[in-house]
Amino acid sequence: MTSFSRRHFGAASAAGALGLVLTACGGSAGAGDGGAADAAGENPADTVEIEDNNGTQAVQTPPKSVVATDNRTFETLESWDVTLTAAARALMPTTNSYRDDESIIDLGNHREPDLEAVVAAEPTLIINGQRFAQYHDDFTKYAPDATILELDPRDDKPFADELKRQITALGQIFSKDTEATELGAALDAAMERVTAAYDGSATVMAVNVSGGAIGYIAPGAGRTLGWTFDAFGFVPALEVEGASDDHQGDDISVEAIASSNPDWILVMDRDAAISADDPSYQPAATVLEASEALAGVTAIAEGNLVYMPADTYTNESIQTYTEYFETLADALEGTA
Repeated sequence: MTSFSRRHFGAASAAGALGLVLTACGGSAGAGDGGAADAAGENPADTVEIEDNNGTQAVQTPPKSVVATDNRTFETLESWDVTLTAAARALMPTTNSYRDDESIIDLGNHREPDLEAVVAAEPTLIINGQRFAQYHDDFTKYAPDATILELDPRDDKPFADELKRQITALGQIFSKDTEATELGAALDAAMERVTAAYDGSATVMAVNVSGGAIGYIAPGAGRTLGWTFDAFGFVPALEVEGASDDHQGDDISVEAIASSNPDWILVMDRDAAISADDPSYQPAATVLEASEALAGVTAIAEGNLVYMPADTYTNESIQTYTEYFETLADALEGTA
């Protein structure tokens, strides 16, 4: 079983252009979801114009009050020491110090959010997305003076490029351009290692383990790992009609896994991020590696299972993927 550890990524060589046009400017903000004028009615600070998923957004720099709801941004904002006035703290992994910071107004989780609580934060910038993307219009109502920035990966764009697009925008807003470039370069380097190490013929399956059940993550469509099949040219061990991007994966029997006999299995342990303290929690490694029905599968027999970091389900940051691809590259290189 491949092990992993959370670590920060240091300096890396400069990455190429990341495909995001950012234009710094002075004066009043007024594009997109609204200007970032401060609460006292004074002239705003400098602004930067960023193209997000909804158009051109004018963002005050530095933002006076920041609200964050997009899980993919939490680790980056924390590592850059960005002060948050409100956030979806209930959605944060325990690995993030924001989660227990009582000075940050908690907006709750996406199933039972306390959206009105954002009013007290008087935000000038709301970094919204992922599970909270559905509440865009609510934030517009409760925080009409805030700029709402949404940089969720777009379905018609390469996922890795979208991660870098997001991090580049945040770097521009928080004067962390160098750090953003380093994060993008680290992701590129890790992906290049995977590409070089993969032999182009070994069959791969991606799964999500939750509640002791194994869910199938479809190549191209499945959540979190589905995009990696196209990115690395992985040969799918199994393809299922009507597959979805469900957060628990699609139903699949151990017999179907055994029959497809993957050479490699990529694994996200969903419960490791949300219920590891539950006495009934069954680690993905136990579910997969202790299964008698799967004992003869090549990936199991040869130890070719590569587990994502434990906090992935509530993180999914650019750092998470970089760490995972480094781990995956180590495993692939180890069998070369």
